[in-house]
Amino acid sequence: PGFDEPCLLDLRHQPLSSMLLAKNQARVGTTSQRRGVAPLNAVRNVAPFKSVLPARAGSVRVRAEQATKEKSNDSAARQMLGMKGAALETDIWKIRVQLTKPVTWIPLIWGVACGAAASGNYVWNDPKDIAQLLTCMMMSGPFLTGYTQTINDWYDREIDAINEPYRPIPSGRISEGDVIAQIWVLLGAGLGTAFLLDQWAGHEFPIMTVLAVFGSFISYIYSAPPLKLKQSGWAGNYALGSSYIALPWWAGQALFGTLTPDVMALTVAYSLAGLGIAIVNDFKSIEGDRAMGLQSLPVAFGVDTAKYICVGTIDVTQLGVAAYLEFGLHQTTYAAVLLGLILPQIFFQLKFFLPDPIANDVKYQAAAQPFLVFGLLTTGLAVGASNSLPM
Repeated sequence: PGFDEPCLLDLRHQPLSSMLLAKNQARVGTTSQRRGVAPLNAVRNVAPFKSVLPARAGSVRVRAEQATKEKSNDSAARQMLGMKGAALETDIWKIRVQLTKPVTWIPLIWGVACGAAASGNYVWNDPKDIAQLLTCMMMSGPFLTGYTQTINDWYDREIDAINEPYRPIPSGRISEGDVIAQIWVLLGAGLGTAFLLDQWAGHEFPIMTVLAVFGSFISYIYSAPPLKLKQSGWAGNYALGSSYIALPWWAGQALFGTLTPDVMALTVAYSLAGLGIAIVNDFKSIEGDRAMGLQSLPVAFGVDTAKYICVGTIDVTQLGVAAYLEFGLHQTTYAAVLLGLILPQIFFQLKFFLPDPIANDVKYQAAAQPFLVFGLLTTGLAVGASNSLPM
């Protein structure tokens, strides 16, 4: 017999049958209670389980939609910043911004601020100085770094088809004519802004224009044949490192003060740390670099040797600068602060980078680079304090 019909035979019209049926139902109820099973009428009164399912399914759908939306927003943000995992945007102006890789503007903008601090003449609350500083940052960041990244993507379109096929040029989402036009517009804007800054600052010698032309030339030979410095691990990475540290520092210091040989030597040496940072970026591109014959350090020396070259150049350079601040400029406080900023970098190298530089390159840079860039500002402030001392 089933739960709904205790007996399949319809005997309920007979008195005896009715009595037996009632007795049987009572027995079933008692047995079910002893066994912990709900009686038949209790089962019938239970709310259908299907009424719970839609609510749970709806909750799952909401969470899935939220996760999809968050992923979409993250991809859109990565697209605008020119980072890996970017959304495949079709809007031409968003693609143009992506080509300039805004995430790479930050070190250049920071370097200009460090140079201004090193001049000893920048007044942090003066409206004119602030306006000039922001204009110099615009020149170094969006214009000339944007030019550098666009021309680099243009000459790397074949290797990007292997390493980063989602990039705008290899994916075909922007035409060759549009890319070439963007290169010339950004270069012209950068050089024009440099000339404007020379006039604004009253420079007799157009130092800002000279620096802009020099930096643009380095950017070109870094990416373009026949020199294409990036084909050589050492020359390419040092050119990249100096472009991120020395050149923007020189621009900031020359705008507000005098660019002296000792500071130029210091920043050229500090650029060795930038070389180390550039090597970090090479680990993610080993496959494409090897296929295209580029001798990046991980390709030339292997992963294990290259990772120690990388951390060695970063750490030894900064320790040398800290020693210079102490024994050369006699800025003990700044030397101690710089040393304190080096130690966390070493910790994150041991925790993330050295165990697996390929898998943890982004994680290491996110954790360690803030300490490196604040060390750069600390050095700029130390130089500025030394320049402000009475002779």
